[in-house]
Amino acid sequence: METATAREFNQNASRILAAAENGERVTVTKNGRPVAILCPVGQREVPPYPVDPMGPDEAAPVFTAAGPPVDWSGGRGEYLAGFGQ
Repeated sequence: METATAREFNQNASRILAAAENGERVTVTKNGRPVAILCPVGQREVPPYPVDPMGPDEAAPVFTAAGPPVDWSGGRGEYLAGFGQ
């Protein structure tokens, strides 16, 4: 991992961004403290907000009341209706 000061980043931004683009992680420091990490953007698109913090449906815990078990085969849609879905 490469390290650059804020001043070095300001003066050599194109070189440092090229290093990040080529796969290097670059830590930018200010007054000796890390303030940013530049790394290459992967092929996977990152959503602007978490879309499913629980992970895949199969991995989500199922909580049931005293009644019969819930049939999740149709997805979670109707069960999440009151939660902003």
